[in-house]
Amino acid sequence: MTTDLEALGLAIKRAQHRNHRTMDAALREIGVTLVQWDALRAIDRMPGASGHELAVATFQSDQAFGTLAGRLVERGLIARSAGRGRRFEHILTEAGRTALAEGQQLSIGVLQDLFAPLDEARRTELLRSLRQLTEGM
Repeated sequence: MTTDLEALGLAIKRAQHRNHRTMDAALREIGVTLVQWDALRAIDRMPGASGHELAVATFQSDQAFGTLAGRLVERGLIARSAGRGRRFEHILTEAGRTALAEGQQLSIGVLQDLFAPLDEARRTELLRSLRQLTEGM
């Protein structure tokens, strides 16, 4: 039996879309979008990172991340400071750390619901398979 690769790709896309919709709705409770929360996660994981590094980590263009970072600065969730050359470095503020932590708590329930149909062994295999597909990215 040959796997329908188009159906497989579509199933991955649907799972991702469901995750994004559900996470975005949950994060609205704390006043951030999924894109904003993802940026906060990246900045937390990569303190002092440049806008370009954060754009790559969050799957955005440099321009899109720059616009997003400007909005996060205006909201008091991150701070930017001059780095080497024209580089800006990004860090979370106290409000940003709070939003990140609240978002992490919300995400637990969303992800538990998303993966509820799979037992632990199937979750482990799915993670292994997806990591294998994305090695070197």
